[in-house]
Amino acid sequence: MRGVRWRRVASQIGRSVAVWAVSTVTLLLLAGILPDFRLRSEGGDSATDIAVTAAFGAGAFGLLSAVVWPLLVRLLLLVPALVLGLLVFFLNGALLLLALRLNPAERGAAAPETAVVVAAVMSAVASATGAALAVRDDDAYRRRLYRLSDRRRRSGPPSPSSPGTVFLQLDGVGHDILLDAVGKGLMPTVARWLDHGDGGRSTHRLTPWRTDWSSQTGASQLGILHGSNHDVPAFRWYEKDTREVVVCNRPTSAAELQRRAVEYAGHGGLLTVDGASRGNLFSGGAEQQALVLSIATRRRSRENRSRAGYFAYFSDPANAVRTALSFVADVGREIGQSTRARLRKQRPRVSRAGLYPFVRAFATVVERDVVVASVTGDMLVGRAAVYADLVAYDEVAHHSGPASRDAQKVLEKLDRSLALIESVAEHAPRPYRIVVLSDHGQSPGETFRSRYGLTLGDLVRAGCGLPVSRSAERTRSGAEARAAVRAALRIPVEEGGERHRPARRPEPIVLASGNLGLVSFPDVTHRMSKEEIDARHPALLPTLANHPGIGFLLVRSDEHGGVVLGANGAEIPLAGLDDDPGPLAAFGPGAADAVRRTHSFPHTADIMVNSFHDPADGEVLAFEEQIGSHGGLGGAQGKPFLLSPLVLSAPVADGAELVGAEHVHRVLRRWLRESNGPQVPLESSEERAA
Repeated sequence: MRGVRWRRVASQIGRSVAVWAVSTVTLLLLAGILPDFRLRSEGGDSATDIAVTAAFGAGAFGLLSAVVWPLLVRLLLLVPALVLGLLVFFLNGALLLLALRLNPAERGAAAPETAVVVAAVMSAVASATGAALAVRDDDAYRRRLYRLSDRRRRSGPPSPSSPGTVFLQLDGVGHDILLDAVGKGLMPTVARWLDHGDGGRSTHRLTPWRTDWSSQTGASQLGILHGSNHDVPAFRWYEKDTREVVVCNRPTSAAELQRRAVEYAGHGGLLTVDGASRGNLFSGGAEQQALVLSIATRRRSRENRSRAGYFAYFSDPANAVRTALSFVADVGREIGQSTRARLRKQRPRVSRAGLYPFVRAFATVVERDVVVASVTGDMLVGRAAVYADLVAYDEVAHHSGPASRDAQKVLEKLDRSLALIESVAEHAPRPYRIVVLSDHGQSPGETFRSRYGLTLGDLVRAGCGLPVSRSAERTRSGAEARAAVRAALRIPVEEGGERHRPARRPEPIVLASGNLGLVSFPDVTHRMSKEEIDARHPALLPTLANHPGIGFLLVRSDEHGGVVLGANGAEIPLAGLDDDPGPLAAFGPGAADAVRRTHSFPHTADIMVNSFHDPADGEVLAFEEQIGSHGGLGGAQGKPFLLSPLVLSAPVADGAELVGAEHVHRVLRRWLRESNGPQVPLESSEERAA
């Protein structure tokens, strides 16, 4: 508490000094413009004397305004409002003249009518500067929300007494990264919930869970919100029947994936009844949607709220100033951090130039502020279930590394957002239970290209006997924040990305999803078998399987149904992986089940390629330009977390594992039932038992 108090005092002092500096500059400008206002003696002074006079005058005027003005207002309470309004200008002018006379050097002077004008401008500038700085302060922002909640509570209908539930997704934050941040004191709110170090009582429990093979937001969030991520083999993949490349953060693809999940699961989603979806790839069936990618391609209508959240947030000038100042500061912070990393020649490192500082600032500031404001608004009107995604950490960790100082700074700010939402819950019209979870983690490591000087696509072409470019081309990063920026700016995501409908050709299509690669032959309409691939390109599978940067391959087999291939001729049928995991041994428990499940998908690629993984340090090799990656098997990317209040039942029984996004969905549905919250339709007896 003492540290918090000192930070508040330091913040207040900083704002006061900033207002003083701006007021001093304003006085200097007015002295140069107005003929009857001077800040120097008649004989003339040096520039230093003039600046000191301006600083003294600005400080004295600010102090008199803070101390004397409230007393004058009390004395003039009986004066009619119109008369008081006119007196304000003259009283302000009198305070300015007094401030100038208090200067021992007596350099400054102003005509009475000029003093009124100068005082009015000074007051306006000081007020605007103070307001601009205060809106960046969480305490001031919290007080605004409290006032808003009081107004909504008085004007709105009575809310039910049953608890509401807020699900906050910290995109890309792994279980171990969260514990490390708590241990280092970076996330005091989470530490307090878990009773780490303050001697209090725990209010939440922390549970790790294991992702599917496709450890990325598209697969995880689709499963969590809609109860099914069937046939989502990666972040991007080629579908032979439609001849299209599906990309999870492309609005048209997200809409189609959501439609398939609803059809497969048999219900609208987790948020079907009285729910709100904020900042997500998918709607979860919510009626209230803002910044949801799956509806970004629709025409503007009452039902289309994909960008409405930005308009609602920035229509408030205080919000606009708060976010704009933080945005500029974060752009400068990223430029400084990337420059320092380049000068120190840190390794591994990827390019952070071009528009990336602005994309990062959008994720860490704009998207965060808008989503948090949307969530607090949902709580203040008493919605039953809210699910929101905060992508800030994921975006920074991709380029700076999961455990980097840059990423840790983002975790500190996310913890402040959690504290703000928790405090707003105390003033909401109904009690709220706050559940925090992640959709995946991130695994560190060099890129495949930087270590070996070629991309996965180059390696595939070499194995097929096709010409390979002398200079390896970069594989574009697929981070979620870029799609959110394009959707916010109404720029089609399809432009500049993967070809939407590649032509049928004998050359393979190679796509990357973190450290998971997919190879498809578009001129063959079915999923090719190992035997067919060997007959067509005898060197391809051995080239891939024996490369030191490749961990294992999955291909269909005419003889065994499906096989996992590894170095030195390793070939393990899927049915035999439990007895002999072969190349999957380095990827830990559950890898065989994850691979078998993906093998059953209709749109699994001809060749599924998972990169090398070092269990000792958790390193993987991304096929994209990312030094913190996710999308396949290996390391922390497959171990996200679920942080839930103790008043809710345990996610799983003691000793059991929470495996897969669909399992997480069933747990969240159970918690909504326990809160007497919205019931997802078509509940099965199996789900009631989950």
